[in-house]
Amino acid sequence: MTIKKLILSVLAGVFSISAFAQDDNKVTIGTIDSIQSKILNEKRKIWVYVPNSGQADSKQRFPVLYLLDGDAHFYSVVGMIQQLSQVNGNTVCPEMIVVGIINTDRTRDLTPTHVVADPPFMDSTFSKTSGGGEQFVSFIEKELIPHIDSLYPTEPYKLLVGHSFGGLTVINIAVNHTKLFNSYICIDPSMWWDKMKFLETIKKSITEKNFTGTTLYLGIANTLDESMDITKVQGDTSGETRHIRSILDLDKYIKGKKHNGLRYESKYYSNDDHGSVPLITEYDGLRFIFDKYRFKPSLKDFFDSTIDLANKYEQHYHEVSKLFGYKVSPPENLMNELGYEFLRQKQYNKAGQFFKMNVNNYSESANVYDSYGDYFLAIDNKSKAIEYFKKALSIKENPESRKKLNKLLE
Repeated sequence: MTIKKLILSVLAGVFSISAFAQDDNKVTIGTIDSIQSKILNEKRKIWVYVPNSGQADSKQRFPVLYLLDGDAHFYSVVGMIQQLSQVNGNTVCPEMIVVGIINTDRTRDLTPTHVVADPPFMDSTFSKTSGGGEQFVSFIEKELIPHIDSLYPTEPYKLLVGHSFGGLTVINIAVNHTKLFNSYICIDPSMWWDKMKFLETIKKSITEKNFTGTTLYLGIANTLDESMDITKVQGDTSGETRHIRSILDLDKYIKGKKHNGLRYESKYYSNDDHGSVPLITEYDGLRFIFDKYRFKPSLKDFFDSTIDLANKYEQHYHEVSKLFGYKVSPPENLMNELGYEFLRQKQYNKAGQFFKMNVNNYSESANVYDSYGDYFLAIDNKSKAIEYFKKALSIKENPESRKKLNKLLE
């Protein structure tokens, strides 16, 4: 890869990283886990995706995205996050663990209050088990999150995504259990619930609470018939328009309460209906939530030998760490790739800065010591190369590291 290609790789993206695990001619994007819930008195299946960077003996840890209606949205959300965080060198959002919560009784779990019936959307048969939302929230808080934190390489940053009834649950948790998650993506929520009585209680809670440090993105689908438009519908009173009217009412109310500290954005998707809106809302929501995550180096950063590009990456992610509430380091794989490319271009000073930064940030990774050993080998510092190859092998035995060390010792 030439320096020109390197620049294009970082600015536009051409690095390739394998998407999912491949074994026995199958592509696997996650695992099926389960938890026996005492709160819900049932066994709950969950689907879990862990990024490739977190597999095997890696010590890297990740934010966690919890996904309601996981069986419906798991594949698309995992693919989207993998695309935005890895493929083509993308760092639009961080690599994340995805936890898809599989439904058992969706109406029970994703509705905040019990209703007998709520025409035209819900008859008495459909609403029979409604109102278990708070118990479901308790399951997430007291059983599911501790389970995930105990078994998977998690960071404390958590994101919740939900559509329709799931969106209703997102709003309930965001407003009434705010600190359970850091960020929320709410997709065309069923705010019509209980003849919009729940909407009124939510508005009252929004007025009373401080949401500093919380981010919410709301996607609104076009569920209008041909006789309506987005302005006209707000003056309508028919039951058929209650779904979109209730969401627009919520959106308008939140925008009028900007002093409460909530970082908020919404968008009306005129070309998407209730069924098609999840994918684009999730994409835009991730871009909004992580809008300050990505670092974009300039051409001068690559060509000016006086610029410490590694330090610029370090400083950028130091600011990101302040936003996330924990230390976020520049991605190990990307920093390693940059180090090797500067090494190939004989820009030894810049190469060494990237390798050294990775050693400082990922001290439990054998790979970073092996790479730093390659750097010292390239500048003919054999004693340092031996030191770092030995360090790599003390963490994990690797035939390539062993081969390089043996050759130096001969």
